[in-house]
Amino acid sequence: MQHPRSFGRSALLALSLLSACAAAQPDPPADADSASWESGKSAAYGPFLTGRVAAMEGDFNTASDELLRALAHDPENHELQQQAFLAALLAGRPQAVRIAHELPGNQAARLLIGNAAVKEGNWAEAEQTFAGLPKQGLIQVLQPLLIAWAQFGGGHEDAALSTLHPFVEGQQFRAVYAFHAALIADLGGREEEAGRLYQVARTAFGSANLDLERALASWQARNGHASEAHETIAALETTGDEVAVAVPRLEANVAERPVRNAADGIAEAYLALAAALHQQNAQQFADILLRLALDVRPEMATARLLASDMLAQSRKPEAALAMLAPVPASDALAPVVDLRRAALEDRAGNTEAALRLLGQLEHEIPSAPQPWTLQGAILRNQHRYAESVAAYDRAVALTPSPARQNWPLFYERGIAEERARQWPKAEADFQHALQLSPDEPLVLNYLGYSWTEMGIHLPEARRMIEKAAQERPNDGAITDSLGWIALREGHTAQAVSDLEKAVELEPEDPTINGHLGDAYWAAGRRLEALYQWQRALSLNPAPEDVPKLQAKLHDAQAAEQAKQASRTAQEAESAEKVQ
Repeated sequence: MQHPRSFGRSALLALSLLSACAAAQPDPPADADSASWESGKSAAYGPFLTGRVAAMEGDFNTASDELLRALAHDPENHELQQQAFLAALLAGRPQAVRIAHELPGNQAARLLIGNAAVKEGNWAEAEQTFAGLPKQGLIQVLQPLLIAWAQFGGGHEDAALSTLHPFVEGQQFRAVYAFHAALIADLGGREEEAGRLYQVARTAFGSANLDLERALASWQARNGHASEAHETIAALETTGDEVAVAVPRLEANVAERPVRNAADGIAEAYLALAAALHQQNAQQFADILLRLALDVRPEMATARLLASDMLAQSRKPEAALAMLAPVPASDALAPVVDLRRAALEDRAGNTEAALRLLGQLEHEIPSAPQPWTLQGAILRNQHRYAESVAAYDRAVALTPSPARQNWPLFYERGIAEERARQWPKAEADFQHALQLSPDEPLVLNYLGYSWTEMGIHLPEARRMIEKAAQERPNDGAITDSLGWIALREGHTAQAVSDLEKAVELEPEDPTINGHLGDAYWAAGRRLEALYQWQRALSLNPAPEDVPKLQAKLHDAQAAEQAKQASRTAQEAESAEKVQ
């Protein structure tokens, strides 16, 4: 799914939603009993430390429990309040609102208080809270959107549009402001103005944005432009995004408003900024904004998908699955959620559960290639190559007119075919992928490496690998290919240099470590070669590579033993001659 990408690094540095300081101990209140105050403070240490460790590991449920317990023992500790609030917010705990009132200088706390007013329908209070935020950092981007939606929620539509108008006419973040102005105009029944603003936003974004396209298609369907609405939704299939799996359901519910009221609009504003921060690798701030979005719209599928993606990137597949659980089966994006669930189940080690989910999707959406593509990938990772090829075959059959964005399908099927020892088919698929997208580094590298392994087309293979390396100079697999073809062509010193760099880039890759062993052996560095082959065996190599590594070790050790035996015999012979 595409979201705004235009937020700069410098703005990120200005955003401070929480204190980074360690918990400081305040002086005891003047009227406090010194002994009891010290006792309470000491009792806070254990849960405080446990909570901090849990927070650093991303376990905000435990962090919240422990830090709230610590705060109960030391309620006047301001820094502990900050951290307990943050953990409670990220865990979705109701105590976060109570603590927020004790933190007037914390921007996230003020936003949560504004959210509380939104959920109570107290729009005047919400507007006042949002207007009172300090005008600094990215809050300056978010603030007009929140104020405008609070004004609209309070029945002041003209004021809401007036709030956004200067930003729509500006240059920075124009797409976001125009989109939200269009939503407000649309909900207010100003069809012509909404249509104009949707087009302004579409032009300013420059690429497909799921939320915008859904809202625009809904407006088109409700205003007598059914064919245009169909084209808008159908275009999502060409993005190469997993959202394509939801296109049939989106078309069936095209007139449905994705943003139904002011509270939804506020959640949408939080999501837009969270997505931008996520793309700038400011994950903690993005997570805070997503929790604020889900605070006012708990079932919001787009926010839960992004939050789940962030958890998955942090290697927390179980938490990522839990994040998706509240999305109802009736949601238009439920097929995307199910596709993501299948991938997460596989990452969590529940491969059969993943395949069952995909089987259900394949039955529910028989025209969609995406479930078959993911099934092919899962089976390939399980070394079930023949089954993987069959799944990819179904995906290709459901892609009758492949375009540029479909190159990964043929690339991935080519890998499965190569592993299944169906090289002519694999080679054809790699070449087809390059026809669709000629300069893809992954395809150039895989085909060039495969030719190198076979000892064929070496000049063309080198050209392809070098082109891939120019595109991705810090890719360990591509650097490995450079070293491997240098070794095959007899350039041992260059091979060692390239493969040492490849191991630095990918130290846990068994294939690269094994190749470096080969280069060391060719360079006469026998002990280092033995070490690299042994290391490669310890890194869980593919089953078909294990006997190859074992054979190299066996042959090398036998050669060393024979060499030692020969040396011993020569020494004995020399000793006899001396006698």
